[in-house]
Parts: sequence; C-alpha cells; structure tokens
Amino acid sequence: MEIIQIIGIGFSGVIIAVLLKEYRPEYKMYISIVVGILIFFLVSQNIASFINQIMNLSKRLNIKNEFVSILLKITGIAILTEFAISICKDSGENAIATKIDLGGKVLIIGISMPIISGLLETLLNLL
Repeated sequence: MEIIQIIGIGFSGVIIAVLLKEYRPEYKMYISIVVGILIFFLVSQNIASFINQIMNLSKRLNIKNEFVSILLKITGIAILTEFAISICKDSGENAIATKIDLGGKVLIIGISMPIISGLLETLLNLL
C-alpha cells in the first residue's frame, strides 16, 4: 500500500521538523522540500501509468493529441504550483505564495486557449 509509505514519509518529516524547530528553525523549509520530493518520486510511477492510460483512451476515442497534451500540461502546472505554494506558506511567505498562485493560474489560462477556442468554434458550428 503506497498510501502507508506516503503517510510514513510525511509523518517522519513532521517529526523531524518539530524536533529541529527548537534548534534549527531554518531547516523546516528544507525538510518540507525533501519530503515533497520523496513523495513525488514515490508516486511518479503512478503518474506515468496515468499518462499512458489517458493517451490510450484518447486514441480510442479519437481525441486530438493536442488537447490531451494541453490537459496534461495544465495538470502538471497545477500540481507543481500547489507544491510551491505549500512550501512558501510553510516558510511563512504568504505573499510569495499568492504570486506563485497567480502565475500558475495565468499560465493555465494561456495554455488552455486552444481548447477554449476549439470549444467556441464547435458551439458556433452548432448554431
């Protein structure tokens, strides 16, 4: 069960952060980053499997690869943005977290424009 490993890594990071908090509070951010990277590597195999399943499904349903690629990019941006925001908030830098959040949203909107325009063209053709 991978969830047990993920929870174990997370709790280990919390325990280490709490223990070091008194002596070296500046290490809290590094612990958060290391724990996040460890969990990411643990689930990366699932991510690859998920991407393969999505690509196979899109081929069977005759969905343009461009749209699937865009959706995967959007998902990646959202995950990485949330990771960075969490680290900033853990470090007490809420202002920077807000800027990263805004940047991620703007990138997602920019990348999604081909899907939005395709949807609007389809709607116009139906009318």
